[in-house]
Amino acid sequence: MVLFLLCGVLSWLSARELAVIFTANSIPASKRIMTGAAVLGLLASVIVPARLPAPTAVAIVSSAAIAVLLASLIFHSRHRTVEGVVAAAGGSLLAFVYLGLMFGFVLAIRREHTVWVLLWVVLVTKSCDIGAYFTGKSVGRHKLIPWLSPGKTWEGLIGGVVLATIVGTAGLWAIGLWTAEPRLPWWAGLSAGVLFGLTGQMGDLIASLFKRDAGLKDSSSILPGFGGILDVLDSPLLVAPVAYWWLQAAYGSDPLA
Repeated sequence: MVLFLLCGVLSWLSARELAVIFTANSIPASKRIMTGAAVLGLLASVIVPARLPAPTAVAIVSSAAIAVLLASLIFHSRHRTVEGVVAAAGGSLLAFVYLGLMFGFVLAIRREHTVWVLLWVVLVTKSCDIGAYFTGKSVGRHKLIPWLSPGKTWEGLIGGVVLATIVGTAGLWAIGLWTAEPRLPWWAGLSAGVLFGLTGQMGDLIASLFKRDAGLKDSSSILPGFGGILDVLDSPLLVAPVAYWWLQAAYGSDPLA
């Protein structure tokens, strides 16, 4: 419940930042619709009972997405104008998926694993960010994608992934030693470090795509020195669904049952 409330607050704040990004790109965006879409996506991903048949669960989530689409179309056409309505509806659906369903995977991981596994996923992901930053600052010479993120370098990416593999391997060993989770071989932690690290960097680039398209450097200034909530969560957001399926493959369903 504590994690659900935390994810709800972060989803709400992130959706407000996403609305600002859309507005800066001359796309109509309502903070009320965007935050409502994000929170509804989070709720749709966690309130479906596990005992329901899979088709019913899918239908519930799909119905929530349809509700977001219809609400957005009605809201943005209320002044009897069609200008920007389709783009605004697309932005609402983006909030539903990006800041709702993807946040839901954080809770899905927690439902089936200890909080230490979730913390491990976050630490592996952010360690790649940290390693990439300091390696890039120190020895970075070759630009990764200069038109999208001028500060990122290939050397930084390699340094980040190396640090992520170290944290992934050490963390998974500690989890197997000190928690009720089954022990996994060392190479599982190494593979998780590579996978989570690369996926996290992709998540960072996706957020850069949103901001560059709007002509913004940061999603907001709510966190001095870091930017906005999205600037901090961009990598863990994309890693969460990947980590969920990696854990399913590594541990199987309900390893603590």
